[in-house]
Amino acid sequence: MNSQRPSTSSGSAAAVNGESSKRVAKRKLVTSKKVPVNRARPGDPIRPIKPRRYKPGTIALREIKRYQKTTNLLIRKLPFSRVVREIALEILGPRTDIGFRWQSAAISALQEATEAYLVHLFEDANLCAIHAKRVTIMQKDIQLARRIRGVLG
Repeated sequence: MNSQRPSTSSGSAAAVNGESSKRVAKRKLVTSKKVPVNRARPGDPIRPIKPRRYKPGTIALREIKRYQKTTNLLIRKLPFSRVVREIALEILGPRTDIGFRWQSAAISALQEATEAYLVHLFEDANLCAIHAKRVTIMQKDIQLARRIRGVLG
């Protein structure tokens, strides 16, 4: 039984050259695959940058802090002025021959009083919602707050 293996005697040519007598498989050089680089090419559509997502409630707390710091009016002046003039005309009825002229100080005083009333009403409605073990203000909370206050409350 002759084997087909080459001899590994010390007298072989590999040993003479100073190489190891064991056969070692040659390692293949692994070429890394080139990953395509995302570069903008002329003619490609421009993708907008996505806005940052905040956790739920972060922006609400930021708005609460912002509105607690300021003392300016929250309702716009011109729409409020239109509503005031419209209500005044409804109260007068058909007597449109009397033209009302409004001072800006009178409308701003009405607006200040209106906003103060609404803020106080929402505070009371919030207390009613908390009493009912809720966080969200509902219509029934505002109705209850107005009922507890009384007629003019």
